[in-house]
Amino acid sequence: MQDERLREVSLLTKIMRRPELGALAGLVLVTIFFLSTADASMFTLAGIMNILSPASQLGILAIAAALLMIGGEFDLSIGSMVAFTGLVFGAFITLSGWPLLLAILATFVVAAVLGGLNGQMVIRTRLPSFIVTLAFLFILRGLSLVGLKWATGGSTQMRSIGDQAGEGLIRELFSGVAFEGVFSWLAAHDIIAKFPNGTPTVTGMPVSIVWFIGFALVATWLLLRTRAGNWIFAAGGDANAARNSGVPVDRVKTALFMLTAAAAALVAILTVLDAGSTDARRGFQKEFEAIIAAVIGGCLLTGGYGSAIGAFFGAIIFGMVSIGLTYTRFDSDWFQVFLGAMLLLAVLFNNFIRRKVTGER
Repeated sequence: MQDERLREVSLLTKIMRRPELGALAGLVLVTIFFLSTADASMFTLAGIMNILSPASQLGILAIAAALLMIGGEFDLSIGSMVAFTGLVFGAFITLSGWPLLLAILATFVVAAVLGGLNGQMVIRTRLPSFIVTLAFLFILRGLSLVGLKWATGGSTQMRSIGDQAGEGLIRELFSGVAFEGVFSWLAAHDIIAKFPNGTPTVTGMPVSIVWFIGFALVATWLLLRTRAGNWIFAAGGDANAARNSGVPVDRVKTALFMLTAAAAALVAILTVLDAGSTDARRGFQKEFEAIIAAVIGGCLLTGGYGSAIGAFFGAIIFGMVSIGLTYTRFDSDWFQVFLGAMLLLAVLFNNFIRRKVTGER
């Protein structure tokens, strides 16, 4: 009998095997829905940027969560990690007076240490990552609240971070908009909308979107083109078999927890510099939204299967639904109903396609 790994398959079968197929189909359906129900301004350049801006922040978390889920683990603390690392970053800037670059690097180090601690506790205690990170969710949220009150003398918000962070290249990499020259050129040639004075109505692409796209490309390359990507799939598929094959499962999982925490720190830095402040509720419930986006993107809760680009599409669906309802006559409170239905349909669709292709029962 021919080895199934050597058997030629059709292009259609290869496409159907891709975990992000459900997310891509969902994105098409959601786009069609809003094209038929929303105001036309939703699909202008300004409307698209309004959608992608919150989607990008969630997407950075969702892609990291997807990698961790493929590796067979969960991290329910990433929302609280956003709040805590936002506090840490703000404290480095306002209380310690550190330069912006040093504050950013130190914030990533703190996040990585906490992520590594999460991973080591899961590995050494053999407790489910759901339990360990759920505990960290409350610990970090509480520390954020207590820390902010201590640092500000009783307030749950730390202000003036943006003012004290200063200006320069480092600031431009983490806040504001990118490609302003490109957008000005496009407006000058009447390719995009502009005001009567010639200024483009959209001056540039929010930096968070650039980070989002870049992270998605790097994560997809990591999963599909590197040995580390094979290790991630192996660790999530069957950890014991992976260990017997020489895969450093514990190191892979610890690194993934560190990456997830670092992604939360990146979102914290981006949002704090844009808003100029941080507060104790920053990142609230983002852990669930990130996991939802990853599952819509094709990740299995059991690990060993998923896609970074699927999480990318899942986050865009999330942003389109959350912002898009404001362009329609529907009550925006329908958002959670819409999102829950999309999650259920995506899981059912992905399971159906996978069973059809693989012959599972």
